[in-house]
Amino acid sequence: MSEAFDQVDELGPAKIIHVYEPTHQLKAILVVDNVACGPAIGGLRMAPDVSTRECARLARAMTLKNAAAGLDHGGAKSVLFGDPKMPREQKEPLIRAFACAVRGNEEYIFGPDMGTDESCMAWVRDELGGRAVGLPRALGGIPLDELGATAWGLSSAVDAALEHVDFRLDGARLVIQGFGSVGLHAARFLLEKGAVLVAAADSRGATYHPDGLDLDELIRLKGEGASVASYPKGEKLARDAVVGIACDIWIPAARPDVVHAGNVGLMDTRLVVQGANIPFTSEAETALHQRGVLVIPDFIANAGGVICGAMEYRHMSQKMAFEAIAEKVSSNTAGVLERSAREKIPPREAAVAMAGERVRRAMQTRRWSIF
Repeated sequence: MSEAFDQVDELGPAKIIHVYEPTHQLKAILVVDNVACGPAIGGLRMAPDVSTRECARLARAMTLKNAAAGLDHGGAKSVLFGDPKMPREQKEPLIRAFACAVRGNEEYIFGPDMGTDESCMAWVRDELGGRAVGLPRALGGIPLDELGATAWGLSSAVDAALEHVDFRLDGARLVIQGFGSVGLHAARFLLEKGAVLVAAADSRGATYHPDGLDLDELIRLKGEGASVASYPKGEKLARDAVVGIACDIWIPAARPDVVHAGNVGLMDTRLVVQGANIPFTSEAETALHQRGVLVIPDFIANAGGVICGAMEYRHMSQKMAFEAIAEKVSSNTAGVLERSAREKIPPREAAVAMAGERVRRAMQTRRWSIF
């Protein structure tokens, strides 16, 4: 139990639910961190090696992310143990069974995350009658992965951060760690503004070319089920080798803790914009800050997906969602960096303070300290 409670504080977590359903061999966890601002939105992550601690950390990130974005939602997360690439006939019963198992927890709204997509959210909606976002278009959804909502926010964060770095986006060298739906669209948006993608990595390997990679070719390879490491014109590298590629902008868009005390010394970049949730350990962020590397925290930079989900939940249009993402992420990035410079503290510390202040104000209005 201690692994889940190593970061308990006055904000939460409010509730931790472990689910085991033997008929489907379902093993899953739901962590509702804080709902003072409203019902919690948080994605359902599917992977074979998730844990209670990871789920709790991600749930807290959602509390801070939703508060920083000014949404009237709290934070939560759910994780399901399993291979996300399993056949639909196996995956659908698992997700439906999990949705049924947590029925009655009205404070939690499901969203897609790593290993789940809009079809998964449709199954959840079918079981729970509406407590899901990131739905297919046919059900009134705004398809986050197809449109790149999270990546659109990352692009806006980069624009705001350029006021605090000594390079321009035109010609800036870009590295993407995690060339999936978020990383792919982040590359697309930034290349349209003049950046040069010099390296990309996915779960099976990486590729590098100092003069730039052909984004269309990488997209074609991924569409055919191949790894970016199959890119014919680049230098094939091990998956984690991109940590040491020299660049101006480094975007992590995969799993937690990919940069840590053991490899942070290899990083050679000037700006990190965190597309994944908790992609760096606290030790790694501290080391980069001390070296003068600007790191835009995850729950500030990658809030585009949940902002889009919240707009979808209120039946807003795609255009309104993307306008809200650009405005909120840009404004929050600028505010965090200004506070960081003014108070001479790391950006994450400034971001946590900003979001935490809103959550605490909301908690003061509630009958109970967390609920």
